[in-house]
Amino acid sequence: MSILETLRVDLKSLDEGSTKMRFDLSDDYFNAIEEEEVSGGEVFVDVNFRRTQDLFTVDFHSEGTVKVTCDRCLDEMEQEIEADNRLIIKLGDMPAAASRSETQYSDDGETMTVDKNSGIADLSWFIYESIALSIPVKHVHAPGKCNAAMIETLESHKNGNQSAARSSEDEDETIDPRWNALKNIKFEN
Repeated sequence: MSILETLRVDLKSLDEGSTKMRFDLSDDYFNAIEEEEVSGGEVFVDVNFRRTQDLFTVDFHSEGTVKVTCDRCLDEMEQEIEADNRLIIKLGDMPAAASRSETQYSDDGETMTVDKNSGIADLSWFIYESIALSIPVKHVHAPGKCNAAMIETLESHKNGNQSAARSSEDEDETIDPRWNALKNIKFEN
């Protein structure tokens, strides 16, 4: 059975009240999702379902580390994450346009309608999005941990740009004498 299949929950089999589940996500999960931002990791997701008839309030707590690309040296790095999210799931009739799909998200992304005939909620994408959104915008290695060769290359380019900027400043100091006359123009307010 695929790792993504384990994240498909049969809502109709859940009892009234609270049901807890735990998903241990590894590199297999992130490879199956096939998204570029997260290439792997080890994340533990605790899920608490609270059922009231055909309405489910689902609380997620995700904690662990994911593998992302360092913004500075482009090497893979581990980033710690922690996220809490909530999803409201309703069992209901699917619109005719959505007949090929068993689930449909609302515009706000916090409510999911699951076809009452199947009762299967696929949580794989919602969990991935909550993990991806918990990753800091800027992710870089700790000081001294970046790829030394890449940092050296970046420094050489940085120094090259500074020399080019200095030579540009030198050129600005030698102004064509025809433009010097424009400095004497006085404007009235």
